Amino acid sequence: MSAPNTLFTETLLLLGGAVVTAPIFKKLGLGTVLGYLAAGVVIGPILHSIGDSEAVLAVAELGVVFLLFIIGLELKPSRLWQMRRDIFGLGTAQVVLSGLALMVASYFGGIAGWKGSIIIGFGLALSSTAFAMQILEQQGDVNTKYGQRSFSMLLLQDLAIVPLLALITVLDGAKETANPLPSLAIALGAVAAMIIAGRYLLTPLFQVIARTGAREAMIAAALFVVMGSATLMQLAGLSMAMGAFLSGVMLAESSYRHELEADIEPFRGVLLAIFFIAVGLSLKLEVILDNWLLILLAVPVMMIIKAVLIYALCRVAGSPHNDAVRIAGLLPQGGEFGFVLFSAASANGGLFSANTASTLIAIVTLSMALTPLTSALAKRLVKGDTQEELDEDFEGAGSDVLMIGFSRFGQIAAQILLASGRDVTVIDFSADRIRQASSFGFRIYFGDGTRKDVLRSAGIDRAKIVVVSTHQREVTNKIVELVQTDYPHARIFVRSYDRVHSIDLRRKGVDYELRETLESGLLFGRRTLEELGVSEAEAYEIGEDIRKRDEQRLVLQVSEGLQAGSDMLYSRPVKPEPLVKPKRTAETYSDADDLVALPQEEPERA
Repeated sequence: MSAPNTLFTETLLLLGGAVVTAPIFKKLGLGTVLGYLAAGVVIGPILHSIGDSEAVLAVAELGVVFLLFIIGLELKPSRLWQMRRDIFGLGTAQVVLSGLALMVASYFGGIAGWKGSIIIGFGLALSSTAFAMQILEQQGDVNTKYGQRSFSMLLLQDLAIVPLLALITVLDGAKETANPLPSLAIALGAVAAMIIAGRYLLTPLFQVIARTGAREAMIAAALFVVMGSATLMQLAGLSMAMGAFLSGVMLAESSYRHELEADIEPFRGVLLAIFFIAVGLSLKLEVILDNWLLILLAVPVMMIIKAVLIYALCRVAGSPHNDAVRIAGLLPQGGEFGFVLFSAASANGGLFSANTASTLIAIVTLSMALTPLTSALAKRLVKGDTQEELDEDFEGAGSDVLMIGFSRFGQIAAQILLASGRDVTVIDFSADRIRQASSFGFRIYFGDGTRKDVLRSAGIDRAKIVVVSTHQREVTNKIVELVQTDYPHARIFVRSYDRVHSIDLRRKGVDYELRETLESGLLFGRRTLEELGVSEAEAYEIGEDIRKRDEQRLVLQVSEGLQAGSDMLYSRPVKPEPLVKPKRTAETYSDADDLVALPQEEPERA
């Protein structure tokens, strides 16, 4: 079979495995991650349908890269600075203490000599970012306090890969012992370059692309930024995931954050699923059979040691009992960086044999497979705990009000909401409007409100009211239908295009609608009357009468049609009292926005 056909067949097998197993395991309550692992085991070690599992794993690692980028988008630099104690304090303590404990267990267990046991101990001390973050995301716990503390520890573990790889060179006794200082300088330089580029280049880049309106270019730019930053970090000796995370953090305060998250999300989901399948593919059943007793003992011992130490460290760091249990149940597994360390340590007959490395990789893989179960067990141990509130430190992602479209109408409405102390998440699809709004101090996010993934990224799941103030009838209707279908919990307040649009929106069942020109027209008329000598009280009473009649007509028109209630219109002066009902039927030649259905003025183009 030719290479292209082989690639096509293997891709089909991977996607088919995800499609079949994920729903089944999700239905059984075991989680999709375990389903993907099972698919990989069946496709690879059992059926031998895919031979080169390492090649699949290398490509699928992009799923982890995209996952870290999306996580970075939700962490502003200020928030990351607040987490520094958990990252460098708790994270370092976890790696050091877990590494030492597992090193002792490895040495006295006879797995390797003292040098090899050091690498084994610290390699097993690293947890799986992909598995842990996927479980947190599925449970909606990424932004909880225990979720953020878990992520802090994982982030330090990603940083630890650099000194651990250098440690292998030192322990291996190579003649050309590498000086760690140049490597450290290169890594620090790459991080500095990422920060500078993110601060001064990325946002202007997306502004230029957004102005062109080229949707596909926006997606391509997002992928380029993620993969480019990941490659830069890899060349500097750091992990690809670390580079993607840093680029995400640099864009966390950008107006294009939600749009980028929506663009990357489909790639992240598919590639992460394939990553978990690839982990299953890499499982060597013959190694497990040859070393089944060692693996049977080593997996639970490793996970128990890590869980106990993580629980104790979290308690010392101030976590309540239930949070510490959750973290301990989430991070007891080995990580994907263990694959890298063990392969490097066994190369060229180094610190231990290739067979030992395969056994260790099998231990890590099985511990990954058990992670959904340990996480579920932790939840059972804290089932009496009240649900933890989200840590509301992510600007624009959890407001009570989500405003779609920052039109002139929306700008005025937002003023009232902000003046009351309410936070408002605003998304708009106009790069020019975003730039203009930012010059006045507004935080507007770039995003297409007709896309479900953008709305989800903007926090619609937690929004109590969705305000639709777009200035095109078709766009408004599409958003209303999308929100009503997929987010029925949210109340919908809509700025309507004209009277006909108001009738249509009421028939759709929106919670509140208002024509932009109604209130301004009423006020304008009242002020004109006052200038003609009518008292302010009388002018107000007349305006309220018009408002009441307009509402009554709308109710009739919704049920009976556009011509209903036309006898309630004033088309001639009323004598002798302004509030006397007119004697004849009104003629329908007035402005459509407040009366019937003549053509509306051109919508705003700001």
